[in-house]
Amino acid sequence: MSLHSGNAQLKRVLLAAAICLSSSLALAHSAFAQSGAVQSAPSPLPFPAQIPAARDTPYPGLLTLSVDATDLDRRIFKVRQQIPVSGPGPMTLLFPRWLPGKHWAAGELHALAGLIITAGGQRLEWSRDPVEMGAFHVVVPAGAERLDLEFQYLSPTAGDQGRIVVTPEMMNVQWNNMALYPAGYFTRQIQIQPSIRLPENWTYGVALETESVKDGVVTFKPVGFDTLVDSPMFAGRWGRKIDLDPGGRSRVTLNVFADDPELLEASPQQIALHRAVVAQADRLFGARHYDHYDFLLALSDRLGGIGVEHQRSSENGTLPRYFLDWDRVPSARELLPHEYTHSWNGKYRRPADLWTPDFTTPMRDSLLWVYEGQTQYWGQVLSARSGLLSRQDALDGLALTAATYDYRVGRAWRQMSDTTNDPIIAARRPLPWTSWQRSEDYYSEGLLIWLDADTLIRELSGGKKSLDDFARAFFGVNDGDWGQLTYRFEDVVATLNAVQPYDWSGFLKTRLASHGPGAPLDGVARGGYRLVYAEKPTAYFIGNETRRKITDLTFSLGVSVNREGEVTAVQWDGPAFKAGLVDGEKIVAVNGVAFDGDRLKAAVTAAKGSAAPLELIIKSGDRYRVTAIPYHDGLRYPRFERVAGAPDRLGDILAAKR
Repeated sequence: MSLHSGNAQLKRVLLAAAICLSSSLALAHSAFAQSGAVQSAPSPLPFPAQIPAARDTPYPGLLTLSVDATDLDRRIFKVRQQIPVSGPGPMTLLFPRWLPGKHWAAGELHALAGLIITAGGQRLEWSRDPVEMGAFHVVVPAGAERLDLEFQYLSPTAGDQGRIVVTPEMMNVQWNNMALYPAGYFTRQIQIQPSIRLPENWTYGVALETESVKDGVVTFKPVGFDTLVDSPMFAGRWGRKIDLDPGGRSRVTLNVFADDPELLEASPQQIALHRAVVAQADRLFGARHYDHYDFLLALSDRLGGIGVEHQRSSENGTLPRYFLDWDRVPSARELLPHEYTHSWNGKYRRPADLWTPDFTTPMRDSLLWVYEGQTQYWGQVLSARSGLLSRQDALDGLALTAATYDYRVGRAWRQMSDTTNDPIIAARRPLPWTSWQRSEDYYSEGLLIWLDADTLIRELSGGKKSLDDFARAFFGVNDGDWGQLTYRFEDVVATLNAVQPYDWSGFLKTRLASHGPGAPLDGVARGGYRLVYAEKPTAYFIGNETRRKITDLTFSLGVSVNREGEVTAVQWDGPAFKAGLVDGEKIVAVNGVAFDGDRLKAAVTAAKGSAAPLELIIKSGDRYRVTAIPYHDGLRYPRFERVAGAPDRLGDILAAKR
């Protein structure tokens, strides 16, 4: 109820009532306390007015971290941690929240439980910060040499709780969920030694260096806390290590874990193609920003899917039959080149507003169209140059990207540059109207912008220069350094101008702020192709449907449907949208016959040139309705068509570097 000045009498009445109620409660509490029925709450613990700012100075002493990961049934990680202290007084411990590669406060603070802090056997009460919920304040007693912590990381036991990281066959250990660190220091200045007890006879892959294995416990060499967080582990009952750079200047290993041992079988040709990714990246960038590199690859439909970059490793989850169904799903082979590219773009060369001294300082995502967009571009290019994708599959994959963003009608109101804020805005939740709301479009629309830039450099230089020259100049500096070298928009522009003089600032700003209509497809045209639509899908498109387990009619009926008939996406203002379909509803029948994907496609084809609408029975909750869609243009699938007489610059881009 809103109280205004004209209600003075009402105000007085309410105030008097509140005073009486407050007095009554106080008297009642006093009486209960005197009787022994309840005890007074302890006074609030003292804690600093603000969390100490991070300083670039060494933390005194070595932290230790011990994780017990053997509880596969309950999927609980038991954690013990020791943090040395230099004297008595208030201290703040932080839980990592803002994680590089996640682009938002993705730390799973909600999964931390059972936190007990002791010093010299004495239990210490902690107090959570009222603003930064991942900060725990504690008072170190006189004479204490260290704090002993114990707690649990309660990993999800069902998909609706979050990504599954433990199955009976494998696990993904992300140290950021299993360690606190002292506030007031750059995380790179905090040394920590981790160890882990794994289930019996399990193998593991991790970028950390093993110091010892004793009594089932793996102990690693001490590292900076930032390196620990950047070095996750995959472990499993069935694993395989494949050398991707035999005799090379630094070790590169593909660590594969699978639901079943037969899924680990890779042919010599498949291994050679993965080795070619490493070779082509060397030829592209001309430097390595790691002392060794570990691809962590899970072949599983039980462990949650993932694709996250790290400086010396990457977390990758894909289809269980990745090797066995090699020719069926080419799009599954683009993940490893993308994440590997991030060792250069995003991890070593990092946007200045994404670099932070610790994992509590919020990140800013303004340059993700470089960080992720150009990585998306080079990931596609390396997939083709290595042979992981055939030239035709690479072209067809680019055609699907071009069509998707040509249909991204949300461009009418929202600039692409604003989508860099989407990880923070949406926290990567599913969206009901992606084509209108837009999502993290900086990935693949960013790819189209960098294709535009690459073909323009090639055109202006008469084929003497390309974006490859930018990659070597921008990412290929300081060979062997695996720290971080930050950049700003002006640095990107300056390097482009050094490669090929042009108004690159205006070029980029125009495309970042464009409202269309349509996607930025100048790079496709300058590359010697045009985007067209046909009634038959490409093999790449079919494989993408297989991987996603959907029937994708985005470019015709304006809808995608999973194998059970549930609507997974509706194109804003498309035929299905106009007929009232929404994400989450279920198509029960097509023209009076029970739904399946092929039947829906056949009905769309049959309606071409007909006057009769497509008729669907829709289940929405407990209600059913019949929906007619007057669509008669048949099936439409994107592909590229060569422009006669135009230079095949796109073909040159995708060709392997010799």
